[in-house]
Amino acid sequence: HKYTYHSTGLPHSAAPVAMDTQNDGRSFKEIRQDCLQRQVLFEDPDFPADDSALFYSKSPPLAFEWKRPGELCDNPRFVVGDANRTDICQGQLGDCWLLAATASLTLQKKNLARVVPRDQEFDNSYAGVFHFQFWQHNKWLDVVVDDRLPTVRNKLVMLHSASNNEFWSALLEKAYAKLHGSYESLKGGSTMEAMEDFTGGVGEMYETKSAPKKLFTIMKKALDRSSMMGCSIDISSSAESEAQTSSGLVKGHAYSITGLEEVNCRGRKVQLIRIRNPWGTVEWNGPWSDSSKEWSQVDKADKDRILKHSDDGEFWMEFEDFKSNYDKVEICNLTPDSLVENTPHHWEVSWFEGNWIRGSTAGGCRNYIDTFWTNPQFKLTLEDTDDDDDVCSVVIALMQKNRRLLRKEGMDMETIGFAVYEAPDDVDQLGKDFFRYNGSKARSRTYVNVREVSERFTLPPGNYLVVPTTFQPHHEADFLIRVFSEKKATPPMPSSPDEETEEEKGLRRLFDQLSGSVRPHNRSLPHHQFGGGLCVVVPDVHVCVLWFQMLFLSFDTDRSGKMSSYELRIALKAAGMQLNSKLLQLLGLRFADENFDIDFDDYLTCIVRLENMFRVFQGLDTKKSGKVNMNIMQVNMNL
Repeated sequence: HKYTYHSTGLPHSAAPVAMDTQNDGRSFKEIRQDCLQRQVLFEDPDFPADDSALFYSKSPPLAFEWKRPGELCDNPRFVVGDANRTDICQGQLGDCWLLAATASLTLQKKNLARVVPRDQEFDNSYAGVFHFQFWQHNKWLDVVVDDRLPTVRNKLVMLHSASNNEFWSALLEKAYAKLHGSYESLKGGSTMEAMEDFTGGVGEMYETKSAPKKLFTIMKKALDRSSMMGCSIDISSSAESEAQTSSGLVKGHAYSITGLEEVNCRGRKVQLIRIRNPWGTVEWNGPWSDSSKEWSQVDKADKDRILKHSDDGEFWMEFEDFKSNYDKVEICNLTPDSLVENTPHHWEVSWFEGNWIRGSTAGGCRNYIDTFWTNPQFKLTLEDTDDDDDVCSVVIALMQKNRRLLRKEGMDMETIGFAVYEAPDDVDQLGKDFFRYNGSKARSRTYVNVREVSERFTLPPGNYLVVPTTFQPHHEADFLIRVFSEKKATPPMPSSPDEETEEEKGLRRLFDQLSGSVRPHNRSLPHHQFGGGLCVVVPDVHVCVLWFQMLFLSFDTDRSGKMSSYELRIALKAAGMQLNSKLLQLLGLRFADENFDIDFDDYLTCIVRLENMFRVFQGLDTKKSGKVNMNIMQVNMNL
């Protein structure tokens, strides 16, 4: 899948239409119109106002009441004046990462208008229904909610505005909670995750202690390009989470970065950074804090322009103090343009979706060399160099999907990463030996349990293989890979299935030798295509079983009578069957035991069923087109 990024940060088809997400298929406007006609207020059946929307792992600690804004104040408004960062005050939920991103979003009015549509208000069009738009896995989704909000003693207990009659931020949090299954699912996270969901952008992370010398310039350029930024202080144990330091900073807490300035102070230039605590209170009390003496030494014009005295959670710091106290800076760019360059570029992006399935494609990182090669492999061709260089600029981003939604099933973020290898020509799936003897050309810096890892590389033109993995084998997840390149990057066409590899030619010769005494009058081996590979048709049952036993033994390395399900791909290929990853995953789930092993009986059963399936398909494919009309394919394959 491909599209183009321009300097606006939107794909070249302009703003894509967001998909409706209600289970009944209705859009926001259809729901609102229906409620207005029936003179009722909307009650969302997909996200009911009950305890299940709040928590999935425990009962609510308090007796929450769900109330509409009109029950909490006399004159409710969606937005009072202009939506800004002071509208973001954290409630009882530990989702500071989301709130920090929301505060940054208010600085980018075009992006804000996309996420928070202004076609809704508490006026004569009010029907108790509101909607918000989020980017999820390369699609924009339109999420509808009713306006019943959790309260205690007539006060909002989650995200709320500093204005008692303003409700856009509280409703946005509810829509985001619905997207992920519950409010509790939003507890803990990375600011980058929400920033990407608000923009569809691509993230970069800097460690302040090892950042480039021009980090201030990089961050200033990011703000100028409408990028969103956040920062945080690392913790060494869970006991330090949200612990307040003597200087007023909070560890393990997400902050927004809302401004960068240079001011004149006693004849020298001082670099300053403005940061906001989503709590709406608790500020830095060191140099350049709101009431510090340093402001008395600043030019009055600069002071009047940038300083406001209020306890709103926002404060200034000198940039060197910022680097000393904070550990991470997260930047979400609307385009993949490098922040260390001055020239905007024209970007092409390709994206691939896949999954890690235990027993077949969940091979783990390269530490597990026996299964690493079974991970999904995506070929990428970089053909044209950058306009001003002889290499190709590329940004690769690996994102795991739906992990928050799966928290209620006991799952959380997997530890993920990826490697990039130079790929030989005309090879669709590389085997164990290739990875044993060839190093990667590029890779993610580390494996980490966040939703997305991304890296920027410069590579010479050529064919490459991107291998996404979890850190340990047998861990399952769905994923999305986005590959941004300054010039178009294309996957090469697969080799013709009619061409036999050297391995297949050797197998054919061996088969002819084995079957010579049984079939003296027919030395040629008939075959047909199955999923892009050679499928052997053996007329004699005894030779057939002997043949497949020999193949099986070649993969039963410890002579246990079983082979690893991760070897199924090459074991089937040796039998002449080359299958795509989805079918292999299904076969692994069907035939592998709890230890991810397959015995000979199941291996043979698998081959027979595939052969029967092909015969049925071939009989229905009367036009020899490689396709069958599903309306006439009333056959149970029983796979």
